[in-house]
Amino acid sequence: MTNAAVLASLPPLRVDGRVDKLRAVMRDQGLDAFVVSGLSSVRWLTGFTGSNAAVVVTPDTFTLVTDGRYETQAPAQLAEVGCTASVVLDRWLVSGAVGAIGSARRVALEADVVTWSVLQRWQGEISATVELVPTHRIPAELRAVKDDAELARIAKAASIVDGVLADVESLLVPGVSERAIGTALDDGIRAAGASGPGYDTIVGSGPNAALPHARPTDRVMEAGDLVVIDVGGLVDGYRSDMTRTFVIGGPDAADDTAVEIHSLVTRAQAAGVAAVRPGIEAREVDEACRSIIRDAGHGDHFGHGTGHGVGLDIHELPSVHATDTAILQPGHVLTVEPGVYLPGIGGVRVEDLVVVTETGCQPLTSSPKLHFSPS
Repeated sequence: MTNAAVLASLPPLRVDGRVDKLRAVMRDQGLDAFVVSGLSSVRWLTGFTGSNAAVVVTPDTFTLVTDGRYETQAPAQLAEVGCTASVVLDRWLVSGAVGAIGSARRVALEADVVTWSVLQRWQGEISATVELVPTHRIPAELRAVKDDAELARIAKAASIVDGVLADVESLLVPGVSERAIGTALDDGIRAAGASGPGYDTIVGSGPNAALPHARPTDRVMEAGDLVVIDVGGLVDGYRSDMTRTFVIGGPDAADDTAVEIHSLVTRAQAAGVAAVRPGIEAREVDEACRSIIRDAGHGDHFGHGTGHGVGLDIHELPSVHATDTAILQPGHVLTVEPGVYLPGIGGVRVEDLVVVTETGCQPLTSSPKLHFSPS
């Protein structure tokens, strides 16, 4: 399927009303203007996909500031998704944004995005009566809850990867390199109509499987190797994320350690998915997974968080780790991905992408999880 055919199969993406959500936060926090600088949040608000932009929101105005390269692209993209923002062209952004804040006195900047040099430009161009207010994660929190059109794109990306992984599984045999597997996955994802992989594909075999973010190498897989494959798709800007762990050579090639940790991680991951529902804190999902791994004596071998949000970025809110108190809401899309990693030996990670529903969650990834027994 072509990329155009994939896009044609999806419901239209509209941004109507998103700016009103930001304005509601501004009212609550006494802000006269909000300058959105993160490009993913700019896209979420306006549909604009250029590489240089900021959005200025006041109670009465809505402005996209970009540069002359996008004079034609910006208005067309905004109109396509129902965005009512006006477009101002200014290559330095800050000057255009200063002009767009009007008479605002309390102006919010994204403290997690704005660089020191950009902050200095702001301080050099604004009036002495303007207060710059640092804010944290406000647009990111708003876009963490996905609408139906966003969910359709994420689900499509996940479905494409499910199919490609099934096709590539036949290559998981002794003598094939990690790099060959990674290339086959990436090429297959594009051939199936996605824009490309959702992130750098991870393939780690044997000892490399103990590296949570291993990149494919020329290492040739051997019988008995655990192989961690972490792969996602990209459809109309939205991403998916999934991990499966295989054993090379089939069930008879698995040693006792592989059997133990694969069974353990699969059980912990299922408990995490079962825990996902609206109204609970993200850390409760983490604990549902982590407690099982910890009780089995492998707590020190699970060194990352249990999951993260996914959308326009591969790592979004909510975070799912031991200290995160974010409350899960319907429309949140997050991963559940516990792992156990044994340095020098190998590792196992199992990951599903799920959307929080009114009553629990729905998995968006459906590839089988490998089950095997000792040889």
